[in-house]
Amino acid sequence: MLTGLSGIGGSAALAMATATSASAAPASATTSASTSATTSAPAAMVAAATTDPVLHLLRRATFGPTPALVAEVRATGTTAWLDAQLAPLTKVPDATMDAVLQRWTRLGWKTWEVRECLDGGDQWTVMNDLLESHVARALFSRRQLLETVVDFWTNHLVVPVPSSEVWDSSHLFQRDVIRAHALGKYSDMLNAAARHPSMLKVLDNADSTKKAPNENYGRELLELHTVGIGSYTEADVKMSALALTGLSVDLESGLYSYKPQRRFVGTVKVMGWSDTNLVAENGSAVATSYLNYLANHPATAKRLATKLVIRYVSDTPPATLVSKLAQVYLANGTAIAPVLRALFLSPEFAASAGQKVRTPYEDALASCRILGLTPEPVPAAGVTSDLRSFVWQLSTFGQAPMGWPAPNGYPDVAAAWNGASSTLNRWNFHLGLAGGWALKAMKRPDVTTLVPSPLPSTYAVLVDALAARLLVTLSTAQRDAICRFVDHAPGDALRAGAAAVTWRLPSIVALLLDSPNFATR
Repeated sequence: MLTGLSGIGGSAALAMATATSASAAPASATTSASTSATTSAPAAMVAAATTDPVLHLLRRATFGPTPALVAEVRATGTTAWLDAQLAPLTKVPDATMDAVLQRWTRLGWKTWEVRECLDGGDQWTVMNDLLESHVARALFSRRQLLETVVDFWTNHLVVPVPSSEVWDSSHLFQRDVIRAHALGKYSDMLNAAARHPSMLKVLDNADSTKKAPNENYGRELLELHTVGIGSYTEADVKMSALALTGLSVDLESGLYSYKPQRRFVGTVKVMGWSDTNLVAENGSAVATSYLNYLANHPATAKRLATKLVIRYVSDTPPATLVSKLAQVYLANGTAIAPVLRALFLSPEFAASAGQKVRTPYEDALASCRILGLTPEPVPAAGVTSDLRSFVWQLSTFGQAPMGWPAPNGYPDVAAAWNGASSTLNRWNFHLGLAGGWALKAMKRPDVTTLVPSPLPSTYAVLVDALAARLLVTLSTAQRDAICRFVDHAPGDALRAGAAAVTWRLPSIVALLLDSPNFATR
């Protein structure tokens, strides 16, 4: 049944109102033509975001602004907030999140501890802990920019979770590869990934030998992790695989192990890098030289800059900004924090309002954050946590965290997320949140607290007030469409006890979350 939706007719009416509004705007004020009315940014939203640098920054650098966060950034200034976020461990206290993380003690287990405790049992336990904690950090951490960057790198150096290949090590890949280097040097992250059991197993280098080299990791290292297609040849791929032989995994412990007996010996040459590679025991150092060459290559700088601009600025990245960020990356020895600072302080970023749309994952997180959900109490034994349920819910949107099975990662452009099924599931989720029957263990203010006191005089004033509280800027046509959805003209007098502020209030709130305005990143 579709009657439980925020009123699918209401969402459709709102989309139609948006389409009407957007059609009058210049082409530069909307996203690409392939983006549907339910995901394109309306002219009113673009204008509002353009004139509010705080909201624009927080839509991109967090998983969703909240009124409290907006107030904080207005008080400190955008640059000061950004600088603190780029040094989160020293400048952004996060005591509440630190306390919540204590519930997943198994994330501190070493690989052998996971094997010893779970072999023959529920081998997915620690992977589920990882997914729950990943989502919890995105929802509740004050270190929001770090969380978006962690998500970016998780989607760049892909290790699918859950997976039978990484059941004992994926939590350590996240901790020791992604989180440890997310704002540090990419060369360090790349080297750490190349020596982690999760990456070596997922891309088959653990089984690669001098007699039977496996080209999978050597190819993806070039194609996806560094220089990109067009920068190398098939001969380079073969040499890349040979340069990585010996980087393996110990079968008994599950830990990284360099195995000189598997090492190819002889000159290796990839693109502009080469090494005589004469001694098998020195193969790890040769691999480090190769990985550092790739991390510092101008093509890698351009590729990473392009991906970061797509993530934080526009589906069609400005060439001027990509070039500028690539230079910053190389000038800072592959350090990421300076690149991000230059990105967020650039004129191209300031001019990019309305050019990004939230993915389903981001939309769900932003919905929870704007409605004020707080961490649930530790569930009783045998009770499925709301966070576990949330991870499952995200899979119905087509974007479970760490759930992309291929090494190229989830797409980050609006056109990839226009599917009707995903949109419908998101609309239902919005209504469940607003109505209080989704993620019930996560406490949140009652939806009636969104209604101002004293009561707004008309339906138009009510809708405008709710939109302002949810940080959604509506056009007049959109506001009026919502009024009509609750069977009233915008100017009709609003009375205490009216359906719009009682049983139909969750539907109005859900409609605002359904709107393309809220979907704008």
